[in-house]
Amino acid sequence: MTFIVSILCAQIFVLSAQESHDSTKVWHALKPGISFKEVDAPEKSIMNDSRIFLLKADPKLCKFDLLCSSQHGRKNRPADEWAKEFKVNVVVNAGMFNMGNARTNKGYLKNYSHFNNSKRNGGYNVMMAFNPKRKSGPEMVIYDLTCTSWDSIQKDYRSLCQGMRMIDCNGNRMAWDKNPGQACSMVIGATDLSGNLYFIFTRSPYTHQKMIGFLYSLIPDIRTTVYLEGGPEASLYVQTADTVITKIGSYVSKTYANDNNDHFWKIPNVIGISSN
Repeated sequence: MTFIVSILCAQIFVLSAQESHDSTKVWHALKPGISFKEVDAPEKSIMNDSRIFLLKADPKLCKFDLLCSSQHGRKNRPADEWAKEFKVNVVVNAGMFNMGNARTNKGYLKNYSHFNNSKRNGGYNVMMAFNPKRKSGPEMVIYDLTCTSWDSIQKDYRSLCQGMRMIDCNGNRMAWDKNPGQACSMVIGATDLSGNLYFIFTRSPYTHQKMIGFLYSLIPDIRTTVYLEGGPEASLYVQTADTVITKIGSYVSKTYANDNNDHFWKIPNVIGISSN
């Protein structure tokens, strides 16, 4: 009997140890309302470490700024420079931009009275909303334009940025017909049923369909999800009093098919996140 009890105790100890070292269950606090974790991807990539970084931000405790080079000296900046100049804790891409002028968002982008792009993109079904007009409103929301009307969104928020949808408001995956076989480094924005915001980064290249599948295991109650950027422009930077995290993209099938990039590229439009 004593022998059986010893075995059972040993099994319980092993299970407890496994759970305590399961990084998928551990969020590391950076500041009030901002935390992160880094996990192994469910499948190995063709290169690099096959890790996925997640930053979680509570819109009730954080401040969100939409920063555009068109509004700030027409000067693109790397992510770390955006963070230092504007004194924010986190910087991440606000969305894909027009490569012709390297400044204009591919979808609608307005910050208070400033327009970076005044035209809505008919193929983009996500609108990120910042700076609520009502004091009781969350500081940032990611809306699915097929579920929430454009009129109600622009009525309630002063700053808006449009992007390409990966998962809809009901948690359904999008087919992602744009370059379906393309694999790249990427950064993604998402929300969950509680309204928390997530910014997800992978340096190791995956297809967009593959990443959409991964997201369900990473954020079980995930909802509206937006593709923010891919390849060497994909950027996520964190700075606090005692922590610096640098996430730099690289690989894109055919156009930049290597893992050699070692620095932030200059980007025109970013989301800045800060917390007291």
